Parts: sequence; C-alpha cells; structure tokens
Amino acid sequence: MNAINESTTTPGPIPVLISGGSLVGLSTAVFLAWRGVPVVLVEKHNGSSAHPRAIGFTTRTVEHFRRVGMEIPSSLQGMKPPRRARVESLTGAWLEEYPWTPGGKGDYGAGDSPVHAIAITQDRLEPLLRDRAAALGADLRLGTEMLGFTQDDDGVTATMRRRDDGNEYQLRAQYVVAADGATSTVRETLGIGRHGAGPLSVQRSVLFRAPLDEYLEHGVVQFEIEQPDLKAFLTTYSDGRWVLMLSDDIDRTVDEQIRVVQQAIGRTDIPIELVTNGRWELAGLIADRFSDGRVFLVGDAAHQLPPNRGGFGANTGIDDGHNLAWKLAAVLSGESRPGLLDTYDAERRPIADLRHDQLFARADYKAYLTGPTTDVSVLDDAAIELGQLYRSAAVIGANSTLPPARRPDEWAGQPGTRAPHLTLADSDNSSTLDLYGRGWIVVSEDAGWHAAAAAASQRLGFAVEFVQIGNDVHIAGPSDFGTAYGLSGNGASLIRPDGYVAWRAVTAPHDPATALIQTLAQVGNAVHSPR
Repeated sequence: MNAINESTTTPGPIPVLISGGSLVGLSTAVFLAWRGVPVVLVEKHNGSSAHPRAIGFTTRTVEHFRRVGMEIPSSLQGMKPPRRARVESLTGAWLEEYPWTPGGKGDYGAGDSPVHAIAITQDRLEPLLRDRAAALGADLRLGTEMLGFTQDDDGVTATMRRRDDGNEYQLRAQYVVAADGATSTVRETLGIGRHGAGPLSVQRSVLFRAPLDEYLEHGVVQFEIEQPDLKAFLTTYSDGRWVLMLSDDIDRTVDEQIRVVQQAIGRTDIPIELVTNGRWELAGLIADRFSDGRVFLVGDAAHQLPPNRGGFGANTGIDDGHNLAWKLAAVLSGESRPGLLDTYDAERRPIADLRHDQLFARADYKAYLTGPTTDVSVLDDAAIELGQLYRSAAVIGANSTLPPARRPDEWAGQPGTRAPHLTLADSDNSSTLDLYGRGWIVVSEDAGWHAAAAAASQRLGFAVEFVQIGNDVHIAGPSDFGTAYGLSGNGASLIRPDGYVAWRAVTAPHDPATALIQTLAQVGNAVHSPR
C-alpha cells in the first residue's frame, strides 16, 4: 500500500524531510526509517512513471535492501549480466556480441557477496520500496510538491502544495534530503554548480509490447541497431515489454513510432502495442558540492550519469542515501556532533567523480568526449561496485596514496572500504555482512577486545558491540578471517554502521580500550569525547 498523510500540520520540526519520492528518495526513506528516524517524504506524482526506466540493480544495492528486510523478486533475466549484440535488426544479420565490461568479468563481485545483482524494473521496485518505507513508519505524501524552502542555523522551513486541491502549508525540518532529480530545484536554489562532461544528447524512447520471445533464445537481451538510416538501442524488460531508444529528438506520431519499431525489429507482421514514450536528456554532470548547511543532495540531484551497462546512475544514488542515513541517525540521536555530516560530501562526491570518469573511459560514451581522450584505465566491475575507497574524517588509515578503488580481495580489510564478506557456518546464506549495519562493531578473533568495546560504550555513551570470530560466530569452510581482514590473531577491525571499515589495529595495541575510545571519538565525531 502507499501511505498518504493528508494532514497539513506537523507539530514541531520533523527530523528529516525528503523532497522527491522516486527510486533514490524512497530508498533513503527506507534506510532512515529502518534506523528509527521519523521521516516525511513528498513526491509530486501519485505513483511510479509508466516508463520502466532503470532495470539493473547491482550487488551492493541488493546488499542494502537485504539488510533492511526488502524482499526483491527473482530476476526475470537470470543472475548473469545481460548480454548485448550489435545487429542490423532483431531479425536481420547479427554482427557481433559485446562483452559486458571490457576487461571485467561483469559479475559485480558475485563471489564477494552473499547476494547477486538483479534485474527488476524501476516501476516494479518502487512500489516495494513504498510499502517497506510505510511499514517502517515513514510518512509518504504523494501528490505533494515542495515549492521552496529557507534554512537557518536550527532547521529548514519548506512550503508544500497538495496538487489535488492546491492547498499550501509549511513544514519545519531539522534536515532536508533533495532527491528531486537531474533538474533539481533544490540544487538550483542553493546555487550549486556542476562539472563533468556536460550535456551529451537528447533521446526519444518508445515503450511497446510485442511477441518477440523467440529472438531471446540465444540469451542476448540488448541490441544495438545499425542501419544506414537508423541508429538505435533495443532491449527487453523480459516481461513482454520492450523499449526502443532513438538517438534523435524527433516527435513522432503513433504511426511513425510503430514504423520505426518495425524497422528495428525487421518485420512488419508482428502486432505492436504502444505503451508510452519519453524524452531523455543524457548528460554527465556532478554537483560541485553535495550539501549546503542542513540540505543534502542525493541521486540525480547530486550526479547526473547517463544510462550504461554498469547501472551507475540509480545504484550510485541508492548508495548516497545509505551513506547519509546512518550519519543523520547518529547526529539526530545525539551520539555524534553535526560535523559527522561533513563526511557525506567528502566520501560520496569522489565516488560520483570516479564513476563519471569510468563511464567515459568505456566505449559506450567515450566517443561523446569533445576534449582530449583521457588515460583513465577501465576498472574491474567488482572494484567499482564493492571496492570503492572512502577518505574522510570518519576513516583512519585511508591516505591519499591509495587508489580510489580495487577488487575487495586486493584491499583485504583496508580502512575506508566495505568490510569483507565471509560465509558464516550457521546457515547457507549468512555472511559477516549480516553482523554489520546497525551500529559500531568491533570484530576480532581475540576475546581481549570485549572489554575494550565495553569501556568504549560506557565512556562515549553509545553502544559498541564486540563480535568474536571463532566464538560468537564461525567462518564456514577454509576461509581465513585474518587474511580477509588484514589482521593478526589479536588484531581487530572497527566497522561503521554502514558496514565500512573505520579503523583497524593489525596487532593489538598496549592499551586496546584507550586506542578504541580515542578512535571512536574521532571517526564517530562523538558528543561525549574521552577526557
């Protein structure tokens, strides 16, 4: 069900207001509500777009959803990356098949995670996110738009309008998350500029249904159409729907849309049911900063990345919301000072820049660059998805000499990277990742860190849990915890509430409690700093 709160008054300031209720806004609402943060989300539309839009959700995104109890339906396209071919037409000559990612395995780290990337259309995923957000207590106000806002030292005052009756009212929020898309009015109001490759092209799309399953028997689901008078991209959503992307900005009539679809298929005797059409402006643009005072940009408002075989746009935005949610929760609960929120821009903007540069280093968009070609090396899929490095005040030990991304096994528990996945012995699908995600965790094979974690909890005023590998949980098979996490037998790693390694002691220091307390006070921006 979709929650619509018709109240026009809210007593006192709400903790978080989200402007924009599409994929990234809804994901952020789920992540915040799962952490117990009261959140109001406003979205000007009453539901999802008729166009399926995004379809590929990567391993890390599925890990996020798994942690917050999201049940995602099985992929209609199987568990392997979709295959793409360059063809004359769907029924004509097939010229060649492209690899998913040049030089990469295209598995997005499937061997480094308890889950797999999944193909589900955005219009199927968004209702699941709405239901989960509502079940967790989020206040979803669909059919409501944010007209404007002002912020001061204590919060943000936003003006809302219900689109069904035109009623306007104000909300007072401690923080605002702008998930209002590539043309973000929030970003424009804040005067935040953007950098990057810039506008690329305008494309038209035709969404249709047609009985074409016989052409999917080879396993290819994406087709680059190359004809003297037609350059287009055709793909299936594996549910009877297909979309034809046309690299022009021509407004076609219904009959013209059917004819161009027939041309791409290579047959005129197949019934075609037009569903909808769209106009898309492709661009590579990154906001110059991802926050301003009490307002934070996520998703396309922060980084506009054109569609590609890596699914960088939607997945990067979901990762934004996940990074921001635990930090807002920590500050709102009084565990951390507001300075922790500065690490959102410090961590997420370099990732957006990295993915922008990776996108334009690949064949799909390299040709769009008008300046000199770059010498950016194409990184492995798993490095981009599961091996990105955060550098900020919320990490100790991630210096500037380290690369921006590596495969997870090459990092071996490096601070600033996602804590490694190891399968646990208690069930077929449990993982060390299941230990993380709520609060601060100290993980070690040495029981001596238990007292250090307890001392840190008492001194800093928030929970610091200790998990002893080999006692509290057991690693399945021959996996070596110390090797995976880069620790000796008495060393320990400190894992943040988002599952990233904040700090590690390869070997136990002389006074583990003091070292842990000082570290947590720094990386957690703790309110109760040690005396």
